Amino acid sequence: MRAVAQRVSQARVEVAQEVVGAIDLGLLVYLGVGKGDGDADVAAMVQKLAGLRIFEDEDARTNRSLLDVGGACLLVSQFTLYADTRRGRRPGFTDAAWPDVAKALWLRVADGIRFQGVEVGLGEFGAAMAVELAAALRALTGRP
Repeated sequence: MRAVAQRVSQARVEVAQEVVGAIDLGLLVYLGVGKGDGDADVAAMVQKLAGLRIFEDEDARTNRSLLDVGGACLLVSQFTLYADTRRGRRPGFTDAAWPDVAKALWLRVADGIRFQGVEVGLGEFGAAMAVELAAALRALTGRP
């Protein structure tokens, strides 16, 4: 599995101009599932995302996780994280998991994060999504 996590003060996903998922303070996570990913990868990703110390404490040090700050997670499937651009100008996606497998594992990651006590919003698997975010700069300390 591959993930790109962005700390946000708010984020939302729209499909056909309808909001399908939205959060306030937390992480916007683009998650790609690769061929061969399974239970161990799901468990590792859940622990990593819930426990990633990416939020600032009172001393402006990145010492707090989603669990520590009571943040939420907006999880968006993103097979393009497995794009192979080594040859030519058209990326290949042979390392990405098949859609049915990828969707099941993506949903299991979401369920695992929820089980940790984190609110989870979702994009829509396989849809053309518009993602909006407001980056969380100094979200906890109020410093510029």
